[in-house]
Amino acid sequence: MKTTHDRTGLLPFFLSESQEQVSHFADVSCEERGAIFTRREVVDFILDLVGYTVDRPLHTFRLLEPSFGEGSFLIPAIERLLESYKAHVPDQNDIEGDLIGAIRAVEVHHTSIEIVGSRILEIFRHFGISGRSAHRILDQWIMKEDFLLADLHMSFTHIVGNPPYVRQERIPDMLMAEYRARYTTIYDRADIYIPFIERSLSKLEQGGTIGFICADRWMKNKYGGPLRAMVAAQYHLAAYVDMVDTPAFRSEVAAYPAITIMKREHPGPTRIAHRPRLDHDTLSQLSQALSSNIIPHDSGVSEVLNVAHGNEPWLLTSLDTLAIVRRLEAEFPSIEAAGCRVGIGVATGADAVFIGPLAALDVEPDRKLPLVRTKDIESGTVVWGGAGVINPFTDDGSLVKLSDYPKLEKHFDRHADMIRKRNCAQKNPHAWYRTIDRIYPSLTHQPKLLIPDIKGEAHIVYEEGRFYPHHNLYYIISDAWDLKALQVVLQSGIAKLFVSIYSTHMRGGYLRFQAQYLRRIRLPLWEDVPSDIRAALIEASQLHDVEASKQAIFALYRLTQAEQSALANIMS
Repeated sequence: MKTTHDRTGLLPFFLSESQEQVSHFADVSCEERGAIFTRREVVDFILDLVGYTVDRPLHTFRLLEPSFGEGSFLIPAIERLLESYKAHVPDQNDIEGDLIGAIRAVEVHHTSIEIVGSRILEIFRHFGISGRSAHRILDQWIMKEDFLLADLHMSFTHIVGNPPYVRQERIPDMLMAEYRARYTTIYDRADIYIPFIERSLSKLEQGGTIGFICADRWMKNKYGGPLRAMVAAQYHLAAYVDMVDTPAFRSEVAAYPAITIMKREHPGPTRIAHRPRLDHDTLSQLSQALSSNIIPHDSGVSEVLNVAHGNEPWLLTSLDTLAIVRRLEAEFPSIEAAGCRVGIGVATGADAVFIGPLAALDVEPDRKLPLVRTKDIESGTVVWGGAGVINPFTDDGSLVKLSDYPKLEKHFDRHADMIRKRNCAQKNPHAWYRTIDRIYPSLTHQPKLLIPDIKGEAHIVYEEGRFYPHHNLYYIISDAWDLKALQVVLQSGIAKLFVSIYSTHMRGGYLRFQAQYLRRIRLPLWEDVPSDIRAALIEASQLHDVEASKQAIFALYRLTQAEQSALANIMS
């Protein structure tokens, strides 16, 4: 193998070591190496969407499957190729020459290679390809390598598959370092499917098409930013099909999948469909609708312009709600620009040491704070469970001297092994007893809105200023807005509107109400809110009047009748 990143002069040794790691990784279970196998109906749907169909001369194309696993994509593609070849080439005197360049399929797992290779030879035998020709074609088609390290000297007209789902921490350090050296899209905590998509895009010839089914996290999350920017700059996101909560795979998985069709051509509109029924007729009709010049009426397909824009999250939702969000973004400042601050509670890295019943934490009284957790606000108000958190920081942000706090010192010494094992302690041994996040004691006494991370609806709870929030709670504080009026605004559906547009969606319809999405909310300046609307919001908060809240929100954001109708489900 070769690379352009040999900065040390030790590349042969390095790659030898990396290949040993790849070989070891190739022998682990399907779950460990991220192998999830796709249902045949979905495979056929994707092959149709990329135009790899038997009515075309497929032997003149070059198809790549970058991680073929059990052959879920590869076997149907070969069957289509041979059927097409039979129809388009009556004189089949040079089968080997005609077919040998038509497919490249890469896989690192040895057992999968053997099983799929045997299946391909059986397909060849039924088609009339046998002996040396069959083995020579197979040897050219199958590459027993790590796709991210393999030499690939050709470009491809079609690339299809289901890239592996493997978190970085499950990949050997040396191998991960080489991946990072080769692929610019590996950013933050990116899953390994990110460089798979990058390399696949780079191997696509002009006018070629990729069809992948994989997790949709990268389309909105921070770690997908560089890959989104790559797509926006050089490719056309032609189609997106949301597959969340559909049985797209042959086993139950905790993935949130989507199908993306990307072409190496000038950018254009994106066709969008959501959660189709997985039967042959439905998918066949949907494929035609996604590919047709004019979208058929009642097809369930919509079309959106400028989905891929730099590294911005892809907004792949209904046109009506997207139009509302775009108008509000144009007319109102962000929630933080309107004088509200969004934050997250404290992460300790060792809750068993830092958190416990407040009265039972055997440290000095000024070294502990009452802690509010998600379960304390389930009812919609704060019902404190009695928890506390140890605060190792002074008010100016420095760590306290343990010698000044004998009880605190004794407590930390008793749990030193557990505390020192944390990453934050190993990176900064002198501050080994800090919490991951700095604690700001003044936040305890500041009124705030508390918001749990994972919810189907916006769960906004007012806390009068008695507790410090735990790390699974986000909070909003403000000296500008009346917090109870703001609670009415956010609970009305406005928070869900913005979060549902920008957040990744989870099984069961749940959303991530994280700071990065909450900060997308648009809000007028409190000083710009007319006095009658201010009064209506405050009164609605006191009376818990849902209908009055809606009317106040309609007036606050100047929502038209059409916009109100479009938001009916969100604001119900």
